[in-house]
Amino acid sequence: MDNKKQFKHSYEGKVQGIRGAIDVKENTAEAILTATDYLLREIIAKNGLKEDNVISAFFTLTQDLNAAFPAEAARKLGWRETALMCAAEIPVLGSLPKIIRVLIHAYCEKKPVHVYLGKATQLRSRK
Repeated sequence: MDNKKQFKHSYEGKVQGIRGAIDVKENTAEAILTATDYLLREIIAKNGLKEDNVISAFFTLTQDLNAAFPAEAARKLGWRETALMCAAEIPVLGSLPKIIRVLIHAYCEKKPVHVYLGKATQLRSRK
């Protein structure tokens, strides 16, 4: 007798990683949550995401941002069952200040669209 349970999901597509980043004007809870909300809404719109399709979101902040957890913005969007995690970026010399990054794992039917906003667009031009 096989006691292993098989996990089956009802979602089309495969698990994809969707990346995004945005700069924050100042280290305040309001600025961090507003920027995160805007970033998440853009990622949702460009990728056609629904909360049920999102498995997890991993947020990082540069070390000059510590006034709020970006995951709070995701919860306010209704991501109540989604696994969320926040962490501090390593302080690499010459890196952009006041940046929030996110890596979202979700079931997607198409190739993911990564979203970089504001000064964070510079992260895509670096080699």
